[in-house]
Amino acid sequence: MGAGLDGEQQRPERGGGAQFVHETLHREILSLALRPGTPLDETQLARRFGMSRSPVREAINRLSVQHLVVMLPNRSTVVAPIDLMSFPRYIEALDILQRVNTRLAALNRTEADIENIRRCTRVFEASVGKYDHLDMSANNKAFHMAIAEAGGNPYLCRQYSELLDEGRRLLHLHFEYLARTSRGHILVDQHPEMLAAIADGDAERADELAHAHTLQFRDRFMLFMRTNHAEGFDLGLSDGVAGEGTPA
Repeated sequence: MGAGLDGEQQRPERGGGAQFVHETLHREILSLALRPGTPLDETQLARRFGMSRSPVREAINRLSVQHLVVMLPNRSTVVAPIDLMSFPRYIEALDILQRVNTRLAALNRTEADIENIRRCTRVFEASVGKYDHLDMSANNKAFHMAIAEAGGNPYLCRQYSELLDEGRRLLHLHFEYLARTSRGHILVDQHPEMLAAIADGDAERADELAHAHTLQFRDRFMLFMRTNHAEGFDLGLSDGVAGEGTPA
């Protein structure tokens, strides 16, 4: 893997250039090492990675499909803004998918599924202790995807995975805030309860906990925004960022 924005890049194996560039930029975007609105110039990136523009272009196209970069009308590319005006709609979609996947997991889980969710719970809790924010967001996604996979609906899994990826930069901001202020607990306290409801086959309780989990993230992120937005973090938006509205 790459050494980061300022470190020396390791060269990818032959034929793996696009994948290497994609993984490196993906990590840097999610960790906010590449801030929202940062220009991504193919020529400069090709020079940075020591390869032609073709694999760089392929990597950028993959990031575009993942909604992590935006291709502008003038054909330039920038890291996607964090659109806080859409946050209420994001929460609505997250709540629906989180609830239905957790409910299905309680109805359809196997013993192997339960063990996998239990393992993901332990891994996430261990990453919280290290306060590696990118690792934490990755392991948080793994926990929730283990639940979705236990539900057994591949269409819902695919949509949920994409939605969780879109929210990982928001989680990173949120984790940074909690680490800096020590206010509240990381979103780990409800994970064991969700696991217990799924293991018990209690679909109503699982649904209830999934809903509460979404609202907990919403409320804590809004607290982060009210506390930190005035500090000047560049969200990549030109103007008019309020972010105060939340769904009922």
